[in-house]
Amino acid sequence: MISAPIAVDVFAALAGARLRPEAPVWTDPTSDPPDLRGDHSIDLDPTPPAFDGPARPAAVLVPVVAHASDATVLLTRRTASLRDHSGQIAFPGGKVDLADPSPLATALREAEEEIGLDPALVRPLGFLDAYLSGTGFLVTPVVGLVSPGFSLALNPAEVDDSFEVPLGFLMDPSRHELHVRAWKGRQRRYYAIPFGDRYIWGVTAGIIRNLYERLYIG
Repeated sequence: MISAPIAVDVFAALAGARLRPEAPVWTDPTSDPPDLRGDHSIDLDPTPPAFDGPARPAAVLVPVVAHASDATVLLTRRTASLRDHSGQIAFPGGKVDLADPSPLATALREAEEEIGLDPALVRPLGFLDAYLSGTGFLVTPVVGLVSPGFSLALNPAEVDDSFEVPLGFLMDPSRHELHVRAWKGRQRRYYAIPFGDRYIWGVTAGIIRNLYERLYIG
């Protein structure tokens, strides 16, 4: 099955109408932010993940590359030596630094540090819902339109590969599989989106699912 291409102007119009115009706010550490997502979401597992201490704020860039007739999403593979989510397919991003004025600033800074993506080539379109990972990160996803023709410089300490996936493939709900694995003595369900020999799963697949729901379900 081949998923239909998505033209960049169609995507940009949907994003402008349906993404959050502002980052989700989380000011009370004793409560969840509005529309909190995560692998503990009711369609996955109603029990929130257990981790030590408060959730750590982070942000990722969801980079949609503006190829005119068939937009793509730029993804990375994290190096195996990293402490968190090592070897996994991910969006560029990371922890919020105290000097970062906003989640958008974090996402753009991390994308430049990890893969050498010039922030000047990114046009922010909006935000997705906050995502709580099982490792204790509260992630703000920033959706941005990236001008094609860019050149990347991967930071080998953090990223060992980058690649693009057609947006139409990722927005096809028939590609969104629910998988199960044992984790910390429990069976956990999570989204997975196999793409050839690539295995997109966990937080990254969950954010992609949220993008689909925002654009096409509302």
